[in-house]
Amino acid sequence: MKSPVVKRSVMVNGHKTSVSLEEGFWTGMKEIAAGRSMTLSELVAEIDKNRQQGNLSSALRLYVLEFYQKRSAN
Repeated sequence: MKSPVVKRSVMVNGHKTSVSLEEGFWTGMKEIAAGRSMTLSELVAEIDKNRQQGNLSSALRLYVLEFYQKRSAN
């Protein structure tokens, strides 16, 4: 059985880092980045810069969740 968590490498401020997220979150991140005319790495770097606590994977999940919650409320 294939793991639902996918590990990918992204560039964050010139440094390659590995991030593990479920495929649905990767899809959400790509959609959000495309909608903002930015690369996935640029979006990850922005989220990393603004996170208050926790690890990067958690910050990315929370960002995607909040983005779609706000969108569904409108």
